[in-house]
Amino acid sequence: MYTCAECAKESCVTGDLGSSPLNCPSREPDAAAALSAYRDDVAGELARTAARVEAGGYCRLTRIEEIMDFARRCGHSHLGLAFCVGLHHEAAVVSRILRANGFTVDSVACKNGALPKEEIGLTDQDKLDPGEFESMCNPIGQGRALARAGTELNVMLGLCVGHDSLFMMNSEAPVTVLAVKDRVLGHNPLAAVYLADGYYCDKLFPQDTASPVAPDAGD
Repeated sequence: MYTCAECAKESCVTGDLGSSPLNCPSREPDAAAALSAYRDDVAGELARTAARVEAGGYCRLTRIEEIMDFARRCGHSHLGLAFCVGLHHEAAVVSRILRANGFTVDSVACKNGALPKEEIGLTDQDKLDPGEFESMCNPIGQGRALARAGTELNVMLGLCVGHDSLFMMNSEAPVTVLAVKDRVLGHNPLAAVYLADGYYCDKLFPQDTASPVAPDAGD
């Protein structure tokens, strides 16, 4: 079992793997074999470019600025924007920003195709408004539409949990995330994590347990 989330040593950060926990994935015999994947032209270039964007804008560039920097460094000028209709206004602003910075933008909403939810076996009890027509979210359609448009990098904005997975599985171009959906917290899901040991403790941990303090991994 891997428990990197609970590791206090972070030997992989310092390079001192001799002090790493026994279950550290860095200790595995084939850990270095991952390097071979980065020798692929596409993966290697993405990895190098991502590292350069990180170093060049660390704690200085916002996420949307980093995305534009990444796209430019990759030589991409045609971007795709896959967004949730609940963030239609935000998508319009994002599209305007990207175009103002010289990018061509194709944007596709999650409800594209206007496919009724019944088509995938959903019933009235699965709807927000039973008895009414409701379009299903169509992330596969988003991926295919952006492929037809010939986008070089796709930006994901606020797709539902699971729908984001389907979009990434069906995107021909690499995908990066501008923001994820959290309707309760203004699309800032880490707020719940930051409050997990405080105001959100009762919501996030079972009532019969206290908020656990994890032991040091590998001890």
